[in-house]
Amino acid sequence: MDGAGFDSVIVIDYGAQYAQLIARRVRECKVYSEILPHDVSLDEIRRRRPSGLILSGGPASVNTPGAPSVNPGFFRLEIPVLGICYGQQAMAQALGGEVSRSGVREYGKTGLRAQGTSTLFKDLPLEQTVWMSHSDAVVTAPEGFRVTASSDASPAAAFEDPTRGLYGVQFHPEVAHTPKGLDLLKNFLYEICDAQPKWTKVSIIEEAVREIRDRVGDERIICGLSGGVDSAVAAALVHKAVGDQLTCVFVDHGLLRADEPEQVEDTFHRHLKINLIHVKARDRFLGKLAGVTDPETKRKAIGEEFIRVFEEVARTELAGTRFLVQGTLYPDIIESGTRDAAKIKSHHNVGGLPEDMAFDLVEPLRNLFKDEVRAIGEELGLAEEIVWRQPFPGPGLAIRIIGEVTGEKLEILRAADAIVLEEIRRAGLLRELWQSFAILPDVRTVGVMGDERSYAHPVVLRCVTSDDAMTADWARLPYDVLERISSRVVGEVPGVNRLAYDVTSKPPATIEWE
Repeated sequence: MDGAGFDSVIVIDYGAQYAQLIARRVRECKVYSEILPHDVSLDEIRRRRPSGLILSGGPASVNTPGAPSVNPGFFRLEIPVLGICYGQQAMAQALGGEVSRSGVREYGKTGLRAQGTSTLFKDLPLEQTVWMSHSDAVVTAPEGFRVTASSDASPAAAFEDPTRGLYGVQFHPEVAHTPKGLDLLKNFLYEICDAQPKWTKVSIIEEAVREIRDRVGDERIICGLSGGVDSAVAAALVHKAVGDQLTCVFVDHGLLRADEPEQVEDTFHRHLKINLIHVKARDRFLGKLAGVTDPETKRKAIGEEFIRVFEEVARTELAGTRFLVQGTLYPDIIESGTRDAAKIKSHHNVGGLPEDMAFDLVEPLRNLFKDEVRAIGEELGLAEEIVWRQPFPGPGLAIRIIGEVTGEKLEILRAADAIVLEEIRRAGLLRELWQSFAILPDVRTVGVMGDERSYAHPVVLRCVTSDDAMTADWARLPYDVLERISSRVVGEVPGVNRLAYDVTSKPPATIEWE
């Protein structure tokens, strides 16, 4: 679905994670948002007919040669524009203001002094705490603008030209560290853009169902079901739209967690009454992965083999099937690389798709974030254990085994991972963590077991907290939980003599190791 029929705000991306966070916050205000690159054409923006634009923060300095600039045409579209941090500075520079090094870099919680005459600050306290992250600052606002807030190091921490609908703030209203930030965004969306808060889970479902029916008609459609949250919600949404025209194909590639194939079949075939074909293809996928050590090659090999299996099922059991459903999400698209976003990793259902694929893709969740997907799943009546499952990558355990994937390594990792999830669940931490899992690195370590020297595998424990996987922090697990996991993994999993805990956030790391 593309948000057609809803008031929308476009977030212009200047190269930082802030763009994704801003888009999510706008949607939390029940207004549809999407992210477009900074060099998007004015015609493309006009075609989408947004209620407003938000210029995101970015990592560069506006005074650095080659830094992304703002298109002056944005300010002649006759729709409100809000510049945030880099976006404010780019706006100021493009309209004749002055931006320079502030002398004192503001980073973190900062006191802000606002005036009471700005619609942007309507009903907000005149003195408040905001989150700053900048070295440059607007020292002179453009002609026609008035300064509406300041801080010790930012004389123009907020400015505006309400007659032209142009607003800018140096701080980040989208982060949780700006307590009144969401209220400020609501003022921009509701009071300034006059956007209506109609982007709700019920309206999202209704729009998606309509789009699916219009696209598929009375044709058959198959869904690549992994058992994870995304493909489950995609399947339920398509089933609501076309009923028995849908058949789910669950491919057991041998890279799943302990007991997962049985759980998936039980949930979708017996409980949800959705047509399900279970393809057991362990040897086939392991054959494709034999000798492969490069992470991107693994992902692409798995993604292509998935499609080949679906094509064979369509030929032999569902003749004439043209459409394939996948649970692709908005962050998948962003992380797999776009024209303006560096590729972090290929997702098997995005960057790993073969060019000669024989299907037309149906991706009803393509423009949604994970929290929206969970909300839709609940609204569709999916069980809690499905909706709140931790994300599990399509390539499965293959990208949690560093180096070549073998049957022996899979058994080691599968056993260790089962212990991790069991202990996390036992500690009541499952809903608090975005993901918790084990990784098997391609090394061995010396140990002492049973008074004898051992030379065996270490296992790495990875537990993170996050809202949408775009950023994540390592989880501060209680020591007793760590101790139980370590003791059980080393004591119960043959071939393992050490457990380490990954305490790296994203960025600079990713959540998965490959």
